[in-house]
Amino acid sequence: MRIAITRPRDDGERTAAALRERGHIPLVAPLLRIEPVKADLRPHWGGVIITSANAANAIATHPARGALIKLPLFAVGRRSADAARQTGFSDISTADGDVHDLLRMLAARRAPAPLLYLAGEDRAADLVGELAAAGFAAELTVVYRAVAVAFPPQLIEALRRGEVDAVLHYSRRSAEAYLGGAERAGVAAQALDVRHFCLSLQIAAPLMAAAAAKVVVAPHPDEAALIASL
Repeated sequence: MRIAITRPRDDGERTAAALRERGHIPLVAPLLRIEPVKADLRPHWGGVIITSANAANAIATHPARGALIKLPLFAVGRRSADAARQTGFSDISTADGDVHDLLRMLAARRAPAPLLYLAGEDRAADLVGELAAAGFAAELTVVYRAVAVAFPPQLIEALRRGEVDAVLHYSRRSAEAYLGGAERAGVAAQALDVRHFCLSLQIAAPLMAAAAAKVVVAPHPDEAALIASL
């Protein structure tokens, strides 16, 4: 299949390699760029939570990194756990699922409070609110943002020529950027008339609302399940 990958470039190139191994033809067409955000990370936490590899990458050069990597870290999935390990964390627990799996793991492990949630500007769930409801003291600190970029010309041309069989969507923000960019580029009809593979139902929602021809949601919210659904 000829598959467009709309996630930020570094992640997109990694996904493209995985697709090539399976015989697909990837088109890396980033719709977002990840930027670190300056943050005050005071070292008085009992543990760290991340729901994206971008959070771990964002603190790799932060002055507080040395203190933070000594703390236990709780990651939503394997990719975020791997990024945390590369940043220097060693005491890592992985929920291997979504935010709800992470909450269940934190409750089962009796995670030490207070917890520091390293997050992006755009979030799919109120994790701190759900932690508070479960009796956990936690604070959210934004350490990165996803910035929209121009709709890639190569994606416009590929859609016009009918050379895209499917698009992979890893975030609601990028799915919305895909729809908006295609509309502005005059290829909205072609953009909807391909198969869309989404990491979760929440990510798929704007595509379904726009009446995309076929939307597939991965059975498990991780890249392996998403690629397997192809």
